[in-house]
Amino acid sequence: MAITDGIRVRVQSQYLADQSSPRDDRYVFAYTITISNEGRRTAQLRTRHWIITDARGAVEEVRGDGVVGEQPKLSPGQSFQYTSGCVLTTPVGTMHGTYRFYADDGSYFDAVIAPFSLASPLRDEEAN
Repeated sequence: MAITDGIRVRVQSQYLADQSSPRDDRYVFAYTITISNEGRRTAQLRTRHWIITDARGAVEEVRGDGVVGEQPKLSPGQSFQYTSGCVLTTPVGTMHGTYRFYADDGSYFDAVIAPFSLASPLRDEEAN
């Protein structure tokens, strides 16, 4: 969990065994993010930047507009929650990044998404 300029970002991740195929090096994870505006000004999420790292150290960066097709505008006290997913070729990995928020006065800031783990219950030797 992280708080930047009054924006709190909480993450819960889970392994999706029914969509994964360890034999094929396919590990699917879902993550649910709750973004809460605990600050004093309205802010709109415009873009996202993710850094995804697998157990081999391979890094993938993802940038784009909004989240799940939306650019939520949060007044003080409001929250927005969404669920998305990630596919790795290793049974564990991490994600972190930022959301760029714009305030009504045109200023912007990057709300931190603290690192969180993606981990299947399988050990490496069980996956092979």
